[in-house]
Amino acid sequence: MPKNILITGGAGFIGSHVVRLFVTKYPEYTIINLDALTYAGNLENLRDIENAPNYRFEKVNILDATALQEVFEKHQVTDVIHLAAESHVDRSILSPLDFVYTNIIGTVNLLNLAKDKWKGNYANHRFHHVSTDEVFGTLGDTGFFTETTPYSPNSPYSASKAGSDHFVRAYGETYGLGYVMTNCSNNYGPNHFPEKLIPLFINNIIHNKPLPVYGKGDNTRDWLYVIDHATAIDTVFHNGKNHEGYNVGGFNEWKNIDLVKLLCKIMDEKLGRTAGSSEKLISYVTDRPGHDLRYAIDANKINKELGWKPSVTFEEGLGKTIDWYLTNEEWLKNVTSGAYQQYYENQYDGR
Repeated sequence: MPKNILITGGAGFIGSHVVRLFVTKYPEYTIINLDALTYAGNLENLRDIENAPNYRFEKVNILDATALQEVFEKHQVTDVIHLAAESHVDRSILSPLDFVYTNIIGTVNLLNLAKDKWKGNYANHRFHHVSTDEVFGTLGDTGFFTETTPYSPNSPYSASKAGSDHFVRAYGETYGLGYVMTNCSNNYGPNHFPEKLIPLFINNIIHNKPLPVYGKGDNTRDWLYVIDHATAIDTVFHNGKNHEGYNVGGFNEWKNIDLVKLLCKIMDEKLGRTAGSSEKLISYVTDRPGHDLRYAIDANKINKELGWKPSVTFEEGLGKTIDWYLTNEEWLKNVTSGAYQQYYENQYDGR
């Protein structure tokens, strides 16, 4: 049975890497990239494969159930890899309803179509839902999130993702829909929209702008190179057990302030600046509400059962990421104009 795989959010940061991997690795598949092209969706991310014979693009919002149905019928969709989401915690604090609509209602729209179109033949179809470690809440100084950690979301973003996760599981249990789920730690790498910490600070260091660190910078995150995340999705989509979840992490934790200082050090070296000059740009701003102290993923299940592990250390991945941004300044310039400037001013000025 030929596969016609719908990848939602495929023009975004993580989605573009997943689309590229599937298009190039599986020429026998047809890959349909569905994206609303909001501020974080950028078809420039996929310029290198846009003319591939097995690639299709549909500009559709997952809130438009009618348009989604037309896409399912037009392309005879056999599988879904669902990455489309509102994903920035700060934006969710400013506008929680946007996250409820996209992350919950949009997911249910997709689930309804998958349920109806694949009815009676769920064994030959798969719905891969991509989620976040933030649904588990926060950790103290020790311990890790596992696949059985109870959900305890603390932000509108993580609450909306938790809701979408529950709906995916409910459709599996109630209707028999075949699904797998991945909950991933913080991603970094090429094509990342510069509202998130690493690309934001790379851009600010290039332009000698302040580096706004929340609180004291003590919040700790596990970081994963985005291309490693794409290979994890590939692995789970093809080999994961039906109705199972898999945590995906980089096996490395960094306090935000330590990460920022490492980033400053590498940037100074690559830009030929005096050692320590970028660290002078660090400024501490009022912490955001509900800021989880620590996330840490236990990724042993995907490693032991499916053989996946990260391919690069954090230092290697960070160096590759910086190199990409320094050689793609035109891309960075294009995505940081207009509406992004207004968002940035609203978010950080006067804090």
